[in-house]
Amino acid sequence: MEEKRILIVEDSPTMRQLCAFAFRSLKNVKVVEAMDGMDGLRKISSDHFDLVLIDINMPVMDGLKLIRMIREDETLVQPPIVVITTEGSSEDRARALALGANEYLTKPIQANRVVSVARELLDKG
Repeated sequence: MEEKRILIVEDSPTMRQLCAFAFRSLKNVKVVEAMDGMDGLRKISSDHFDLVLIDINMPVMDGLKLIRMIREDETLVQPPIVVITTEGSSEDRARALALGANEYLTKPIQANRVVSVARELLDKG
């Protein structure tokens, strides 16, 4: 089975580590971390990912702008995107989904929930 690649774009090192640790339970998965939207955009532009997790509130470039840039760039493979954020309002959720996010999870997140969403989206691809 070929390796699946997950990109975690999150400015909090603790959250990145929590997600990366949660994904260790998945077989044949490689996790790559990005510390903000610009770092995430650089990595997704130069590499292939099967799933991207994006925080909304980040310095340099926020997650919504990153989602829009990924979805508007026809040269990129279009991976499923999961938003992980403290923003729990229905407006924020609707905006992220309208921009092209596949799933929207609010913090604090449970590791098993993130893993089950990731597994579901990776299995579709």
